[in-house]
Amino acid sequence: MSHQQYPSVLLENAVNEFSRLPGIGRKTALRLALHLLRQPVTEAVKLGEAVIKLREDIRYCRVCHNISDTEVCQICSHPGRDTSTVCVVENIRDVMSIENTQQFRGLYHVLGGIISPMDGIGPADLEINSLVERVKTDGIREIILALSTTMEGDTTNFYLFRKLAPLDVKVTTIARGISIGDELEYADEVTLGRSILNRVEFSDSYK
Repeated sequence: MSHQQYPSVLLENAVNEFSRLPGIGRKTALRLALHLLRQPVTEAVKLGEAVIKLREDIRYCRVCHNISDTEVCQICSHPGRDTSTVCVVENIRDVMSIENTQQFRGLYHVLGGIISPMDGIGPADLEINSLVERVKTDGIREIILALSTTMEGDTTNFYLFRKLAPLDVKVTTIARGISIGDELEYADEVTLGRSILNRVEFSDSYK
C-alpha cells in the first residue's frame, strides 16, 4: 500500500501525533486534524492548552494515588466516605467505573498496574507498600480486592492477600461468578455494583 501523500508537512505532523493515541488510526487522525482546521483558531488553542495543562499540572493523591487537582483527592477528603473500607483497583479508570455505580462509599487505593512478569512489572513497581502502610496506620477494617479477572489479576490478588494476612484486616474480593468481564471498565454499572455489594471473603473465593 502506497504511503499517504499530504499537501502539507504541518498536516502530516499533526496526523502522526494523533495516530499515536490508542484506538486512533491514520484515517481517523486525518479526520481529526482536518476538523481542527475548520474550527476557529481559539478552539484549537483551547484543545492544545487543555492537553498541556493536563500533562504539566495533574497531580496524584498522596493517599490513594488517584488523579487529583489537589494533594488529597476529593474522594479521600470527602467527610461522608467510609474510611474503614478501601477498594484496591488497578488504575484510575477502575475508580471511575466503580464510582459510576454509586454503590460504594469507601475509599480507594490505585496500584498503578498489576503484577505481570511478561511485561516486566513486579510488586516493587506497584503501590503495594503504601497500601500496607495505610492498613497499619489508618484504621482500615476491610480491603476489597477489585482487580481484573485475568491470570495477572489473580496473581496480584494472591500477593496482596499474603502481604495483608499478618495484619488485622478483613480481605474480600468482588463476587465471582458474575460476568464482569476481564476489565472493570467494560462491565455495566448494575453488574459491577452488584459484584461489589455481594463481595466475598478472599480465602473462600478461589475454592
